[in-house]
Amino acid sequence: MTTGSATAPVGDGDLAIGVDVGGTKVAAGVVDDQGKVLASARRPTPSHDPAEVADAIAELVAELRRTYDVRAVGVGAAGWIDGDRSTVLFAPNLAWRDEPLRDVLAGRVGLPVVVENDGNAMAWAEYRFGAGQGHSDLICVTVGTGIGGGIVLDGQLRRGAFGIGAEMGHMQFMPGGYRCGCGNDGCWEQYASGRALVRGAREVVAASPEAALRMLAGRTVDELSGPDVTAAAQAGDPAAVGCLQQVGCWLGQGLASLAAILDPSRFVIGGGVSDAGELLVGPARDAFRSSLSGRGHRPEADVVVATLGSAAGIVGAADLARGTSTPA
Repeated sequence: MTTGSATAPVGDGDLAIGVDVGGTKVAAGVVDDQGKVLASARRPTPSHDPAEVADAIAELVAELRRTYDVRAVGVGAAGWIDGDRSTVLFAPNLAWRDEPLRDVLAGRVGLPVVVENDGNAMAWAEYRFGAGQGHSDLICVTVGTGIGGGIVLDGQLRRGAFGIGAEMGHMQFMPGGYRCGCGNDGCWEQYASGRALVRGAREVVAASPEAALRMLAGRTVDELSGPDVTAAAQAGDPAAVGCLQQVGCWLGQGLASLAAILDPSRFVIGGGVSDAGELLVGPARDAFRSSLSGRGHRPEADVVVATLGSAAGIVGAADLARGTSTPA
């Protein structure tokens, strides 16, 4: 369903559509040059078939264009995107393998199309319109089921030589540690993500069946989810607070490693687990400070929560598409 009240195509010549492709839904929105979402629509993600995903995206674009006059489409997806922002090399939760998504969609919608990693799209949105404004060097870290993110340096989105940089969740953090879906052991996201939060909470509840965490969550051990843990912590459950503190500690240590390499002025923390706010970011900030190399003798980046929420992927993808399609 689309939101928006216009009855004929309208626009100021600088509107773009951003599309956020996730494992369960495809969300799209019309975005103006101030980062405001004017209208939105969504469809379930047909994750088993690349052609059906392209169909869903094209249908959403067509639906939104009936109301708004747009000049470009940006698509953000969780996966590896090539250096030309055209081909999805690999997407872990979708059926895309070397999928020429840009050209497929451009032929369907008749507009310039840019394809971007969802973490990069979020980082760009926060840099342009959110918690990263005023900082030309920042790192956005998305803490969800895993860890993703994006890097902005000197006001430019940095994607690496092959377009698949900023996969920071797969820094090897603990040699011989928990096995990661990427094929390696001990990746950062195995310790500082929603998956890690749930694993730690289940261990706590299994060890102490009477723990308040279990009662507040209203779930069995196997049913316990990240949002359950966050809700319990926000209600004051000490076991849940401790689980978020543990994840925050690992998160902060990883931020210190990134700071040693990239030296940003700000870290922006987004993703579903960041809904815990200071319950996560407070411990992360403390661990970052205590782990930072040369601490006490160097400027220190601040660590803040992202402000654009679930709209960030749509806003960032649209703005990147708008910029790419601007005539020289």
